[in-house]
Amino acid sequence: MKKALLFLCQGLEEYEACVFTDALGWTTTYGLEPIELITTGFHSRIQCAWNFTIEPERAFNDIDVDEFDALLIPGGMSRAGFYDDAFDERLLELIRAFDSRNKLIASVCVGALPIAQSGVLKGRTATTYQLSEKRQNQMRELGVQVLQQPLVIDDNIITSTSPATAMEVAFTVVETLTSSDNLERIKRGMGFTTP
Repeated sequence: MKKALLFLCQGLEEYEACVFTDALGWTTTYGLEPIELITTGFHSRIQCAWNFTIEPERAFNDIDVDEFDALLIPGGMSRAGFYDDAFDERLLELIRAFDSRNKLIASVCVGALPIAQSGVLKGRTATTYQLSEKRQNQMRELGVQVLQQPLVIDDNIITSTSPATAMEVAFTVVETLTSSDNLERIKRGMGFTTP
């Protein structure tokens, strides 16, 4: 069974995290190939952007990169402290460890910023929040070729432009980790396609 790690920063956008829990959750009850999802973060309680609180399942210090096939990073809001965790060297090192093993790394919206900050996107293509020139310029300053498209896949790294792309990112993770048949089955179960 494949296993994915969902990293929860303080100030994350709830929707951008829950698409992963939902899509991957459906693989375990309706899919052809289950994907186990484990949540972690630096805090025992994560205060989200819109006042929702999440308790990660596993302490960050207990994470073993070799146990996982993918790292998932939702975006968040600067006013809610997202970048305090997103730019923490411990997360940046985790990203480098996943990339050095060519494991899947997927982000939504500004979840791409810590990936760029880690250095693994230097000289590669990616995207981030399309309505923020500041965030796009941050990516460029870190050596990233920023593309103006909703979803960008560069080898093992998936980035996207906004909350509106979140479900497509989650579906791409399911398909990449398992199969297109598995993805189509859970999409039918979730009502995204007709039976």
